[in-house]
Amino acid sequence: MTVKPTSFEPALPPVLFEQDQTNPYLAKAIELREIFAVDAVERDQQGGRPSDQIRRLKESGLVNLLIPREFGGEGQPYSTALRIVREFAKVDGSLAHLFGYHFSPIQNAVTSGRDERSAAILRRSAEGRWFWGNTTNSFSKSLFGRKVEGGVLLNGDRPFASGSHVADYLMVAWEDEKTNARRFAYIPANRPGITIADDWDGIGQRQTGSGRVFYKDVRVRDDEILSERPKDPSELLIPQQQQSVLLNVFVGSAQGALNAARDYTVTTSRPWIYSGVERHSDDPWIKRQYGELWTKVQAATALADRAAAAMDSAYAKGGALTAQERGATAIAVASANVLAGNVALEVTSEIFEVMGARSAVRPLGFDRFWRNVRIHTLHNPAEYKTRNVGAWFLTGDYPEPGIFQ
Repeated sequence: MTVKPTSFEPALPPVLFEQDQTNPYLAKAIELREIFAVDAVERDQQGGRPSDQIRRLKESGLVNLLIPREFGGEGQPYSTALRIVREFAKVDGSLAHLFGYHFSPIQNAVTSGRDERSAAILRRSAEGRWFWGNTTNSFSKSLFGRKVEGGVLLNGDRPFASGSHVADYLMVAWEDEKTNARRFAYIPANRPGITIADDWDGIGQRQTGSGRVFYKDVRVRDDEILSERPKDPSELLIPQQQQSVLLNVFVGSAQGALNAARDYTVTTSRPWIYSGVERHSDDPWIKRQYGELWTKVQAATALADRAAAAMDSAYAKGGALTAQERGATAIAVASANVLAGNVALEVTSEIFEVMGARSAVRPLGFDRFWRNVRIHTLHNPAEYKTRNVGAWFLTGDYPEPGIFQ
């Protein structure tokens, strides 16, 4: 016999949007997600450095997820990392962002693993379980290098240096002060002359450390500078790599917000005085809104899964990746990104309507979902990706490889 729950003893359905826990890496991520959830609201409000959380990530071994086994890593597909990003974003968009961006320097090294310099950094990263940050902002021409004997001296700064405040190693980019040529290097985050300001004060992604890093006569050795080489087709996926992280932060935030709202609605929300029902969850209006939000999140999740599969396929082809295959991957990621961002903005805002006025107080922290999504979408305008998708649909022409395409 099925017992109908009373209004005082609500029965919640199972956790929604759960990943396949038969995958040991996803199972470990879900375990960490629950630990991160305990103080996620408090940490979001404080900002600063999630040092304990990064320590747990390193101890878990998940930081080595994408490093090939031949270099001491786990050798997992890129989609696994993206699904973990999604899991973390259900409770903490900052940690999801940091975890996803951590893999950008690693993937750069992986795609050039035939280069002994890159192979060596992968081995050392795997052995030390390094956490990576970056100071490679593409728009800022504010860090310059001067050639000296044995290397380069860097002076200037870089903004939007996500992860630098908790990093063991940094990927850094600069312009040559004479030629304006752009170069890259891998260097330790504690190199003398580096000052990590940790001055990020955005409305969202409060613990990402996306502020400025200053360089004062920082020496980069010649053997740390990445060699210039012909572009491997798979290296042109770097923009899709970043966009994939963002879209999974969006999807995970929408999933997490909807789960949290559902739990609050069933256990805490009170029915509106004119609704004619005893339980808020019995209101046809509330049921309809949740049905629409659930459906939209499902659609965004499906496109995110398709885009992740496209990335796996493209990376698997390596140097054999064709321009058409790269273009198809770009369209898959762009379309998923647009839908994920739009749905996440809608869900993270509308949950307050279905939860009610008492949900909109700072101690509960439901606003963090919207703030995290909002600040990311501002750095990643959907308009231009939508135009690229539309142009491809009309003409069949793929977008030219670019920073955000």
